[in-house]
Amino acid sequence: MKVKDLLKNISFKLITGENLDKEIGGVYTGDLLSWVMSHAKKDDAWMTVQTHLNIVAVAKLLDLACIIIVENAEIESETVEKANSENITLIQTHYNSFEIMKSMLVKDD
Repeated sequence: MKVKDLLKNISFKLITGENLDKEIGGVYTGDLLSWVMSHAKKDDAWMTVQTHLNIVAVAKLLDLACIIIVENAEIESETVEKANSENITLIQTHYNSFEIMKSMLVKDD
């Protein structure tokens, strides 16, 4: 799945990013930045409620596919500016992490 495939769902809103053809290799959810830094993998889509500037640094360091801000957490303007300058894709949704994982893993028969 590519980042742009997430955006086909109208509940996902693109905030920043131009690299929408990036392949999502996995999904990681977590809010403790040091834990995410030691456990998320390159090309993961990262789901979090954290919206402060440091999430951009973590995404850049790990070369994540995108950051998905869940539960419509308000994104700080400095974070949006930094994500734009670092070409980090930020996506916002009203879904929580469980709902996203369920929709990605469970297929209707």
